[in-house]
Amino acid sequence: MRLIIQLKRLGKKKIHHIPFELSSEPKTLHAFITACVTEEVENYNQRRQNIELAAFLNSQQIQEQTEQGKITFGEIQNFTFIDVDKAISTALLAHKDGLYVVFVNGTEIKQLTDPVEIDEKSEIAIIRLTFLAGRMT
Repeated sequence: MRLIIQLKRLGKKKIHHIPFELSSEPKTLHAFITACVTEEVENYNQRRQNIELAAFLNSQQIQEQTEQGKITFGEIQNFTFIDVDKAISTALLAHKDGLYVVFVNGTEIKQLTDPVEIDEKSEIAIIRLTFLAGRMT
């Protein structure tokens, strides 16, 4: 199942549209988060295994990175692999603690046990909430 996930941060105008591939259709929010985290961890660990000796940028890549505000060769500094189970438990705890919210077709999915009905045309948004730090005087 191919999806487009919108990643947003409160206070930021930029919306990242991330193409995403899931092997099966999740039935609950818990299953959706688990599938997303598993896919991302596998991609992350795969990039750690397939390292290029020398990376070069073409003019199109330079232009795209200029628009993003940072030009880099994409070199990997951290070669540590991530444990899938630990990443899943961290993501589930972050949702429970209210660090991010998930919307499917404009409706917030609040509980991990709530059903999720998605297809390839579904509009999925994950919004990372930003908290203010400091004290009031």
